[in-house]
Parts: sequence; C-alpha cells; structure tokens
Amino acid sequence: MPRHAPGADVTAFGMPAPASSLPAASAGLGLRRDLLAELAAAPGGAFDFLECAPDNWVGIGGPPGEALAALAARHPLTCHGLSLSLGGPEPLDREFLARTRAFLDRHRVHHYSEHLSYCTDEGHLYDLLPLPFTEAAVRHVAARIGQAQDLLGRRIAVENIAYYAAPWRDMDEADFINAVLDAADCDLLLDVNNVQVNAVNHGYDAAGFIARMPSRRVAGYHVAGHLDVAPDLKVDTHGSAVSEPVWGLLALAFDLHGVRPTLLERDFGFPPLPELLDEVAHIRRIQAAATPGRPR
Repeated sequence: MPRHAPGADVTAFGMPAPASSLPAASAGLGLRRDLLAELAAAPGGAFDFLECAPDNWVGIGGPPGEALAALAARHPLTCHGLSLSLGGPEPLDREFLARTRAFLDRHRVHHYSEHLSYCTDEGHLYDLLPLPFTEAAVRHVAARIGQAQDLLGRRIAVENIAYYAAPWRDMDEADFINAVLDAADCDLLLDVNNVQVNAVNHGYDAAGFIARMPSRRVAGYHVAGHLDVAPDLKVDTHGSAVSEPVWGLLALAFDLHGVRPTLLERDFGFPPLPELLDEVAHIRRIQAAATPGRPR
C-alpha cells in the first residue's frame, strides 16, 4: 500500500485526509476531564486543537461524553493512545482497535499516536515500559505497528517514552527509534520533555539525540513538565509547568526538523486555565521564531 509523508493530503492508505488535518504551526492542549468545563468556556483561538486518549473515552456517554462531543465539534481533535501495547508479547486487541477506529472516524481525527513501549503481559501493567534496543525488538514492534495501521486504516505516529531502567541493548536509543520508524514506515511524535528526562537520567546529550531524529518522519511534538528529584534524576509527571531546558529543546527541534503541531500535556495539579493558555501561547511564540535549517 502506498505511504505518504506527514502533512500529505491523503492518508497512508490512499484515503482522503480528514478535514481536521492540522496546520504545521498549531499549538494544542490536552483534553482532560478536570478541564472540561473550563475548555468549553475558553476564549476563541486560545488553542488550535485538543488531544485526548481514546482509551479513556471510547464508550463513555452521559454528560462527559456529551461534553467531549461538543468540544470535538468546535475544535480539531487529535488522539494519543495509552494501552495498545505496541511492543507487547500478546496479540494486538483487535476489538479495541476496531472501537478506536470508530472513535477516530466519528470525530474525524487525523493525528493518532501511541507509545513505543509495552504495557500488557497477561493483563495490563499500568505503566509504559521500554523495549529492549535489539534487532529482534525492531522486527517485533514494527510488524505490530503495521498491523495497527492496517486495522485503524490510517498512518500512526509512535512516541519516544521516558524510562528509568535501561533495557537490554544492542544499539542505542536513537538508533533503535530510527530502525523502528524505517521498518514500520510510520511517523514519530517527538516528546521533547521525555528526551530531557532520559538525557539526565541516562547520561546522554539531549540536543544530540534530537538532532539524530529523522525530520521527514516527525509528525508532531509534545512538551510537558517533570519532577526534579535530584540533579541526576528526573521523573516525567505531566504535573508541573514546562521547564526552561525543555523550551530550549523545543526551539532546537523546530529549527532542526521544522515546525509541527505541538501539544502541551498536563495530567494533574492543574493551575487556573489562563496559566495553561500562557504556555500554549509560548509554544506559538517559539513556532513563530523558528528558523528551520538553522541549527542552534
């Protein structure tokens, strides 16, 4: 089946792209239940899109489901999966994928992503665990990404995760990610905060890691806050404001790989909505200042 680069006007499977396809210079905010009322009352133009985890919304009705539908009717919606377990040992959940596809089609979702990780082994593990950085793992997860793309009927992006115990490795993390992207012919959701967290925890250069990512496969970016536990330990929490080093890495990523839709993730410890919107506005300022092709 034909493949197409990010931003093409058809999907990876030759179908017309949904009308909700996002412009490159767009900044979004995570749609969380605690924010439903505030997002509904947000001023026009405060954000360009919202992102939700379909795992948390498939089959949800009542007032929360109605609130989601109302927001999706007013704003472009992207989706970021949590429980597909692309790298797991068990067969992909075809029923769950079918329900996810119906959700994506119903809300005309163009951008769908999942984590380059696994989270099931005879049941859900309730964490996103890293894969071993080996050729065998590349083949395994690439085949499953291909299956997921076929069942979802759309190209997907995989996100680099934060991890704390390094898996077995025959290659480094950047080489592993590149190998998976090539073998699966999928896209990358580059989580800049996860790069910063891993760089500190595992002792590598964050800017160098970003430079090694393939520009043509970067479909979007995530930024979030983390917890500074110690000088050599950071924990990816999505529970605080974005740090200055992460903002700097985002600017570098724009210069190296180009501006793409960028999401602010916040999962708890929500400040007043205007504070979150200030961070969304900061994403827009960095996008406007970007000079693709000029390494910093």
